[in-house]
Amino acid sequence: MLTESTSPIKIQKIAQSKLEHLDIEKVPFGKVFSDHMFVMDYADGEWSEPEIIPYQNISLNPATSVIHYGQSIFEGMKAFKSKNGDINIFRPKKNIERFNRSAERMCMPEVPEELFLDALQELVNLDSGWVPDLSGSALYIRPFMFATDEYIGVKPSSTYRFMIFSCPVNKYYTGAVRVKVETQYSRSVKGGTGFAKAAGNYAAALYPAKIAQEKGYQQLLWTDAIEHKFIEESGTMNVLFVVGNKLITPPISETILAGVTRDSILELARDWGYQVEERRISVDEMLGWLHDEELLEVFGAGTAATVAPIEAIGIADRDYELPAYAEWKLAPRLSVELDSIKRGIIPDRFNWNFKTNK
Repeated sequence: MLTESTSPIKIQKIAQSKLEHLDIEKVPFGKVFSDHMFVMDYADGEWSEPEIIPYQNISLNPATSVIHYGQSIFEGMKAFKSKNGDINIFRPKKNIERFNRSAERMCMPEVPEELFLDALQELVNLDSGWVPDLSGSALYIRPFMFATDEYIGVKPSSTYRFMIFSCPVNKYYTGAVRVKVETQYSRSVKGGTGFAKAAGNYAAALYPAKIAQEKGYQQLLWTDAIEHKFIEESGTMNVLFVVGNKLITPPISETILAGVTRDSILELARDWGYQVEERRISVDEMLGWLHDEELLEVFGAGTAATVAPIEAIGIADRDYELPAYAEWKLAPRLSVELDSIKRGIIPDRFNWNFKTNK
């Protein structure tokens, strides 16, 4: 935790806050934004003076490299108001590590961890009034970076812009979700960018997701790109299965994103005595669990969704219903435990929270 600010960040405050117009209970996810944003540019091999300015539109030249060649990465994290009034950002160092892995893969400069944390601290403290304390709500934080060369030749940009903004949010999913096992389209391949939070990964997933949504599903359950036989992840989430006393999930790989929520869930489950297996799971094995009624719970895990129960899985032309959520034991417990840690209701025994207070 940074206890004292030695920040070099220049701050320009908004003249009139928009906070008075906020009704958190009616806020749609990702459409209402806080007062300020962080901006820092990269050129000639170094980062420029960082600054926080009022949230506003940005201007781009039509030839800006990111528009044409897709050098763009992002992260997602959340800040929570604790019971004693502190504001906690949940595990930001894990997100910063992943952001810089994405940057390396996409041929972009890394952002120093200390500067990244300083930016988060200053921005969240400045917009602390936007951190809701309603159950199920949080301040979603979106760091991102994109190429800014004004050039339409195919090469890595030599200039970049790093930005952070935030928005108060409620739950991403309002209830359990239905997923469809995808065996035609692929999210990522070995040697590709699947492990990175690159914007293009999400763009490529939109069309198959649209097809699934037209059939009544909220998300896809992606399979491997080679044989379409092994489960990978589910849209905006990692996916986890409860079979007996085991929690089973596909292993992190170059085609599966290393989820921060996933990592936290596995640590909690091990701490509670569950047998945790990180291994390949075939569609056929999952079908066997379903036929034998061994599959007790299936849920997604992600920053936006946190713990999202999956109520049905579509395979080929058949839907397999999961036991009613009221019968579940692990996912509800995980959801409560994670929320309680983030909000300081119970001790943060894993030292996950980054307190923004100075």
